[in-house]
Amino acid sequence: MDFRRAIAELLSARTGLPADTLEASVEVPPQFELGDYAFPCFPLAKTLRKAPPAIAAELASKLAEGAPFLDRVQAVGGYLNFFLDRGVFVGTVVADALAAGPRIGATEEGAGKTVIVEFSSPNIAKPFHIGHAFTTILGQSVAKLYTHLGYPVVRMNHLGDYGTQFGKLIVAYGRWGDEAALLEAPIRELLRIYVKFHDEAKADLALETEARARFLALEEGNAPEMALWKRFRDLSLLEFARVYDRMGIAFDNYNGESYYSDRIPAVVDLLRAKGLLEESEGAQVVKLDEEGLPPCIVLKSDGATIYASRDIASALYRKETYGFYKNIYVVGTPQALHFRQVFAVLKKAGFAWADDCVHVGFGLVKFADRKLSTRAGEVIFLDELLAESVAKTREIIDRNAELRGTDMSEEERAEVAEKVGIGAVQYMFLRNGRDRDIVFSWEEMLDFDGETGPYAMYTYARGRSVLRKGALEGASAADATPEDLARMGGDDEAAVARLLYGFGDAVHRAVEANEPFLLTRQVAGIARAFNKFYNNESILSAPDAGLRRARIALTEAVCTALKTGLDLLGIAAVERM
Repeated sequence: MDFRRAIAELLSARTGLPADTLEASVEVPPQFELGDYAFPCFPLAKTLRKAPPAIAAELASKLAEGAPFLDRVQAVGGYLNFFLDRGVFVGTVVADALAAGPRIGATEEGAGKTVIVEFSSPNIAKPFHIGHAFTTILGQSVAKLYTHLGYPVVRMNHLGDYGTQFGKLIVAYGRWGDEAALLEAPIRELLRIYVKFHDEAKADLALETEARARFLALEEGNAPEMALWKRFRDLSLLEFARVYDRMGIAFDNYNGESYYSDRIPAVVDLLRAKGLLEESEGAQVVKLDEEGLPPCIVLKSDGATIYASRDIASALYRKETYGFYKNIYVVGTPQALHFRQVFAVLKKAGFAWADDCVHVGFGLVKFADRKLSTRAGEVIFLDELLAESVAKTREIIDRNAELRGTDMSEEERAEVAEKVGIGAVQYMFLRNGRDRDIVFSWEEMLDFDGETGPYAMYTYARGRSVLRKGALEGASAADATPEDLARMGGDDEAAVARLLYGFGDAVHRAVEANEPFLLTRQVAGIARAFNKFYNNESILSAPDAGLRRARIALTEAVCTALKTGLDLLGIAAVERM
C-alpha cells in the first residue's frame, strides 16, 4: 500500500484539488513525534481563501473519518500531521513484503528501455589489482539495480587492450621477456617487464620512440606485433575470468578498445564531413570552446588513435547495435573531463542521444602506509586481497564456532568464509557515496558489529536461524493472519516496518543517482533495526500464538529484504554463520 498516495487522495476528496498535485507536497517529518507524514496547508490558502492554520484545523477533524490506516490527524499551525495506525501500517508492510518475495521493491518501469553499463574494463597484460575493484563492484551493483526495475541491461567490459602501453610491452618482451615465467604466471611476468621498461626508459629515451613505432605497427596490423598482442590478451582474459567467477560477475560483451580500431576512419570521416575537425600542432582535434572545454584530440600528430576517438566509435556502435536508453560508463572520477569531451563531440556532431550517455565516477582506493603504482610495481593483486579476506574471515568463524559450539561442517565453514570474506570486500566499496575515497582497513571491513557486509550477512543468518527454529516447532510466516499482523504496534516493530517500507524508494533513488550507497544505507538500517527488535522482544517465545506468528512473519520479511538488498549490491547471503 502507498500510504503517501492514500493521504493525497484523502486530501483531494476534501479539497477538490488533484491528488497528483497534493502528493508532491506530502512529506516525511524529521522527527517521528511529528507524525509519519505531514502536509503544509500554505499552498491551499489562495484556492480555499482561508488562512493556513484555519484550513489545517478544519481538515484535521474530517480526514481521519473512514480512513482505517490513520490513527489521528493533528493540526499544528499551518501543517497537518498524519499519524498512521501502527498495527495497520506494520501489518500491511509485512504482508506486502512477503507477497513480493525476492522482487521486493521491483517494478517493470524500465521494460523495453535498454541500459548499457560499462564497468571493470581492466587493462590487458596488467594485473587485476585492488584499484579495479571499485569499478567492478560498483558497476555490478548499478547493473543489478537497473535490472530490478525492469530495464534490459547489457553489461559491457570495455577492455583496455589497445594503446601505446602495448608498444612498450612488445619492446619489453623482446628485450627482457622470460618464456617460462610467462607460461607459469603471465600477468606477473608482464608486470615485471612493464616496470623494467619504465625503469630503463628513464636513461634510454629511445625506448619510448621504439614503443610508439611498435604500437603504430600494431595499429597497421603487422603480423609479429599482432601475434604478441593476441597472446597477451588471451592470457590476461584467463586471469581475469578467475576473479570474475569468484565474485559472481559476468559480462554480456567483452569488446575492448581494439574492437573499434577499424571504425576510427569512419569517425574521422564523419567529423570531417561535419566540418568539426581542425589541425592543431599536427593533431586532428574538435574544438569545444563553446562548452568551456579544451579541444578533444581525435588523432595524434603521428596518426595514432587515442582514447577519445575509440570512445566516440564505441558510443556510435552501441547506439546502432542496442538503441540504448542510457549508456553508462562506470569509470574513475579523474576521467570526468575525458567523458565530458567525448559527449560534447557527439552532441556537436548532431547526436541528441549524447545526453543519454552518463559518466558514473568514483573515488580512489588508498592505504594508510603506501601509494599504489603499476609503473613502479606497487600493486595489490585483487585475487590475493580476496584470498586474504576469506582467510581472515575463516579465522573469525572458527574462533566463534569454538566459543559457541556450533556444528558447522568443514565444508560449510569454508563456503561461509568464502561468501562472507568476498562480501566484506564488496560491501566496503559500496558503503559510502561513490565519490568518496576509500581508506582500506581490515579492522573496519571485517567488523561483525559495525556497518559492514559481515554485519548485514550475520543479521540475515540470525533471522534465518529464528525461522528454522520456528519451522521445527510448526510455526511459519504463512500461518500469520491479517489480524495477527495488525497486532504488531510496538516501537521496535514499527521501526523495522518503516525501513522495510522504504526499501523500494531506496532502490529507485539508487538508480536515479547511479548510487548503490543509497541502498546500502537502507540495508544497514534494516539490519540495525531488526537486531534491536530481536534483542528487545521475544519472537518464538511471544506472549501468545498470534503475536508469535506475526513476529515470525516480520522476521521473514526482514530476511527477504536483506537477501534481496545484498544481492542488488552483488553480495551472496549465507544461511548460517
